[in-house]
Amino acid sequence: MKVKTSITLSEDLLKAIDEYKGEHKNRSEFIEDAVRAFIIQLIQRQQDARDLEIINQHADSLNREAADVLAYQVDL
Repeated sequence: MKVKTSITLSEDLLKAIDEYKGEHKNRSEFIEDAVRAFIIQLIQRQQDARDLEIINQHADSLNREAADVLAYQVDL
């Protein structure tokens, strides 16, 4: 379901939207796709930050395990 709303954008931003809207039918479709893409980026950043936090919490044991595995390597 689409809901009509009103927003205020700067003139230079509207000109850029008009210039780059390409296959989009109108400004609203362009803006909706842009906002969706931005939200996907935000979600990905949150997931990446959570993953990094988990890795950092386990860094010491992961590093010990990696060092142990490297000790079994032989020179070729």
